[in-house]
Amino acid sequence: MRNKMRALLSCIIFTFFLITNKKIHSQNKLDEEILYISVNGLVCDFCARSIEKLFSKKDSVENIKINLEKMLITIHLKKGKYLDDETISKLIVDSGYNVREIKRGK
Repeated sequence: MRNKMRALLSCIIFTFFLITNKKIHSQNKLDEEILYISVNGLVCDFCARSIEKLFSKKDSVENIKINLEKMLITIHLKKGKYLDDETISKLIVDSGYNVREIKRGK
């Protein structure tokens, strides 16, 4: 009986560890999120600066970089913050550009 109790307790502790570790790992992904946005029509420095200003006003944005050659916007989000694809697309389309793709990464 004692061995069964120990085994059950070990199982409970192990399960708790797995669940807690998964939540922490998921939160770290959110903390380190980087957005990669491919855009059509982004060709000049003035275009890039206007997009930078627009996204810099968002509370969730840590910093933003724009590569005109690749027509790529890279946005680093603040820890624990999120910026949904619909908002991103709306901001870019309303500025006169077309969103080709939005990727999320670390």
